[in-house]
Amino acid sequence: MLRVVPPARPRKLAKVPFVELADGRLQGVVSSGSDVERVYVASVTAGTHAHHCSTNNNRPCGGLRGAPCKHLHALADEAVLQYGVDRVARYLRVDVGEGVDTGAGLLARMDSRHEPTPAAVVFSRFLRHLAYLELPASSTPTPELHWFPSTGAGC
Repeated sequence: MLRVVPPARPRKLAKVPFVELADGRLQGVVSSGSDVERVYVASVTAGTHAHHCSTNNNRPCGGLRGAPCKHLHALADEAVLQYGVDRVARYLRVDVGEGVDTGAGLLARMDSRHEPTPAAVVFSRFLRHLAYLELPASSTPTPELHWFPSTGAGC
């Protein structure tokens, strides 16, 4: 049985419905503040701190003007809520020191630069997670979720 790490603090999913530390990046999906049908895929690469933000169809974010945009700030803030500042800093290889407790604080400690990365893999993983929400309730195992601990009766 695998241990599931609970979120460091509760977070709201409306602004950043998907955040993960995977593929050597902090990456996720961030909702648009101006269009309910648009989302952005944002990422920060561990070690190099290269960042990118684009729509799910690879149109660059207009807020990337030499510094991380508001979507990257929202992603980093939610990652800190989900995983804790120490874990995110370790993953990204950022020396945070004292007093850093937000994603914005982490981004401020990085010497980052813009480097385009494809959004398709992250967006596809997000859509796959959403598909699980549409499965009918069942007591039979779902093969793709065999690693996830069950909270059903009789367990």
